[in-house]
Amino acid sequence: MPEMNKGKASAGKAGLKSIKPGTIKRLFSYMAEYKVRLVLVVIFIIISALASVLSSLFIEKLIDNYITPMLSETSPDFGPLAGALGGMAVIYACGAICALLYNRTMAVIGQGTLKKIRDEMFSHMQGLPVRYFDTHPFGDVMSHYTNDADSLRQMITQSIPQSINAIFSIVMVFVSMLYLSVWLSLFVVAFMILFMKLVRVVAGRSGRYFMEQQKNIGILNGYIEEMMNGQKVVKVFNHEEKNTEGFCTRNEDLRVSMTRANIFANIMGPINNNMGYVMYVLIAVIGGAMGIAGVTNISIAGVNTLTLGMIASFLVLSRSFMGPIGMVSQQINSIVMALAGAARIFELLDETPETDEGDVTLVNVRYDGEGNMEECEEKTNKWAWKTISPEGNAEYVPLKGDVKLENVDFGYNSGKQILFDVNVFAEPGQKVAFVGATGAGKTTITNLINRFYDISDGSIEYDGIDIKRIRKNDLRHSIGIVLQDVNLFTGTVMDNIRYGKLDATDEECIAAAKLANADGFIRMLPEGYNTVLTGNGSGLSQGQRQLISIARAAVADPPVMILDEATSSIDTRTEALVQRGMDALMNGRTVFVIAHRLSTVRDSDVIMVMDHGRIIERGSHDRLIEKKGTYYQLYMGAFELD
Repeated sequence: MPEMNKGKASAGKAGLKSIKPGTIKRLFSYMAEYKVRLVLVVIFIIISALASVLSSLFIEKLIDNYITPMLSETSPDFGPLAGALGGMAVIYACGAICALLYNRTMAVIGQGTLKKIRDEMFSHMQGLPVRYFDTHPFGDVMSHYTNDADSLRQMITQSIPQSINAIFSIVMVFVSMLYLSVWLSLFVVAFMILFMKLVRVVAGRSGRYFMEQQKNIGILNGYIEEMMNGQKVVKVFNHEEKNTEGFCTRNEDLRVSMTRANIFANIMGPINNNMGYVMYVLIAVIGGAMGIAGVTNISIAGVNTLTLGMIASFLVLSRSFMGPIGMVSQQINSIVMALAGAARIFELLDETPETDEGDVTLVNVRYDGEGNMEECEEKTNKWAWKTISPEGNAEYVPLKGDVKLENVDFGYNSGKQILFDVNVFAEPGQKVAFVGATGAGKTTITNLINRFYDISDGSIEYDGIDIKRIRKNDLRHSIGIVLQDVNLFTGTVMDNIRYGKLDATDEECIAAAKLANADGFIRMLPEGYNTVLTGNGSGLSQGQRQLISIARAAVADPPVMILDEATSSIDTRTEALVQRGMDALMNGRTVFVIAHRLSTVRDSDVIMVMDHGRIIERGSHDRLIEKKGTYYQLYMGAFELD
């Protein structure tokens, strides 16, 4: 991390330079629908600032026109004074009401703007490719919705209106000071030039470390989220102490950046106050000396004599002048931190979404008496790929589940290839199994079939159509997948099963649960299918959670199924029950099975043995046993899959 003793000039600009150009303009574009309210806010701020200035100028009139004359009267008349005080009370009330109105209005604008940004973030995030989530910690992504969004809220609802108020106050107060005395105003200007140079150095340093603070918060959140998800593993391997060291290191980085940011931010208040007192005393001394010496006073109102009321009013104005400047200098830190958060949010929004150049869609069809297909709106559970010919005619290809991979090469990173010349031919209704050591490329193949990633070379065809031509949503709609890592969502058991097919009836969901042999334990839950699951189904066993996941895939009723270690978390007895359900589920479908338990793939039509991204053996169980190659050694236990 950069040290604090680097050059002041570079340190002063580093925070703002780190923010992408156009961030402010882009941020304010989200507030466009509030233009009328923003105009009203500015009007309210002007009235509030004007009320404050008028109250300071009133002191001159109060002393010179009311109090001083009354001192020489034996029976002073307090009527004019009371009237003047009543008028000022009205001005104060107007200022207070306007301050209340602009703060309330900015709160509405701020929350509305944040809602729009959060909605866009979440919507955009849904369209990002899987690669983004594989390369960004979840905690860091969550930080966009929490810390970064909260810093924006503070800027919109507090920093911006206070800064605008301060700017108008500074202008009005300075004009009022010129109205009282040009000489004293010139002294204030000279004093403030020195003060602003100090503010620029301090605020610049603070902004730089606020940028680092936002970055380190995201890193720390990502680490905490990772440790929470892996808590069981941490305890099993007694990794608590090492994890604590990792947390302390990241927390120390955050502490250093936050400390350095707040050191500069917190000293602005004392600097502002003390400089204000110094200026106050100097103005009192200089003004008093000018009054005693009878120096001719020059103001924008003309040439006059400097009176006691003018000096007193000018002193109050000097405090009103120093206060807004100090306010702006303090809000700079919040604004820089918010812009840093906005820059991080816009980085997420600028991530390239998943592109879809496909023109082939999946449609419902029915067959007439002659066996011809025709597209229809009603749900028939019969599907076809729809292609529009260059002449504008619709052509239909029945959805069968014929999947072919030819000469496929792939690498997650350009410099590291994972798959080498992979060829897979899965005919409709076939069960194709992949076995091999961890990292051999089994799951990668299923990721490519779903187009979570695009291949580097070769081709993948689905029912004779290049999958790059098929719209991704339609492609994935035709494929069911059961993963080793189960994700259950907050909601009822029925909702979680229906996740596979949102328009499925309760009867269809129950039938799917029976097919996966999950119906028995579900009915034993407190509310049966209406039992609410929370915390990723933490109240269920791993096997029960997997059974619900299998039921979810079953209710979707896709022609192609991918089972990625689907029974790995189920005990042997339960596996036998599930396997019968899975056999019924797989009947008539093209199925890709990834398994370490070789007993689960014996009945596969084709078994492919993978090693370091290559298919080294293929064939049925009996044929591979006869070859006595790698599969034979695996099956006989000569060596195990790792």
